[in-house]
Amino acid sequence: MKIVLGADHAGYGLKEEIKLVLQQEGIEFIDVGTLNGEESVDYPDYAEAVARKVASSDFDRGVIICGTGIGVAIAANKVKGVRAANCDNPVSAKFSREHNDANVLTMGSRIIGPEIAKEILRAWVRAQFEGGRHARRVNKISEIEERSGVS
Repeated sequence: MKIVLGADHAGYGLKEEIKLVLQQEGIEFIDVGTLNGEESVDYPDYAEAVARKVASSDFDRGVIICGTGIGVAIAANKVKGVRAANCDNPVSAKFSREHNDANVLTMGSRIIGPEIAKEILRAWVRAQFEGGRHARRVNKISEIEERSGVS
């Protein structure tokens, strides 16, 4: 599995902690920034960078962190083929993969602490899409995307 990471200034610190978990899990990853610590940046730039790499199939999944996880989820979901889920607990993270085939996880560093974020990440990377009736529903999401002209 290859994961691409991104964060704005609010998510920078948590992103750095997430890297340690990915290393422990033996998961290959790259970091598309921000690399400027807590210097203010615009979250849509990093959300798009992650989303485009996932949508292009260069990476299997992406993780994006901002203050709430909401802004980056909204921005990432504008990219065709991305199903970003903002999760604040491990159960939601697990089901976002198993039932929704979420390929991008977003989290809010001002909403959850580092320990729960690590649990969320572990649940998300370990879960696999179940297919079956869920595949039919994910396909319907893709059809909505096609009709809406999302790129």
